[in-house]
Amino acid sequence: MATGGEGIARLYTRTGDRGETGLVGGTRVAKDSLRIASFGAFDELGAQLGRVEATLPPELARARSVIRRLQHELYIAQSELATPPHAAPPAHRIEARHVQRLEAETDEFAGMFEPVHTFVLPGGSAAAAELHVARAVSRRAERGLWALHAVEPQRAQLLQWANRLSDLLFAMALSVNHDLGVTEVPPDYKV
Repeated sequence: MATGGEGIARLYTRTGDRGETGLVGGTRVAKDSLRIASFGAFDELGAQLGRVEATLPPELARARSVIRRLQHELYIAQSELATPPHAAPPAHRIEARHVQRLEAETDEFAGMFEPVHTFVLPGGSAAAAELHVARAVSRRAERGLWALHAVEPQRAQLLQWANRLSDLLFAMALSVNHDLGVTEVPPDYKV
């Protein structure tokens, strides 16, 4: 696994054929461990953000730049999660500045539309629909991180960052719909 700039010699290694995978430093763990599930969900989120970027219209350059940066941050988080507790910490970790930036961007995107006072149906434009999927994957990734935290405590900054990430993705989904002239639809509880 490449976690911080090293190259990948070939796409298959055969080292996981017995249900284990390697962490930074060579420790082997089960592929279904909480640690692997946690960074696997963040990996899935990164792929989903690639779908988001592919659906964003060209005029939404600000959203595109945030999505691309989030993909980079996800690699930082995955590198941190791929490092076992007894190993030296990775060179790059999620820090307070990452959390603060997510908060500022959530406020920025939320300021682009009228406040919502209800849930909304995920969807509208294609890009917003993909952002809602990313939001849901982000929440699952956060739940996995908390499950890992229950048995192997994680740093507060990483936990806070994971919590803020879904908020930003929700704000971005509503902002994208607003920018594209799509009206949000609240759930109809009487159907």
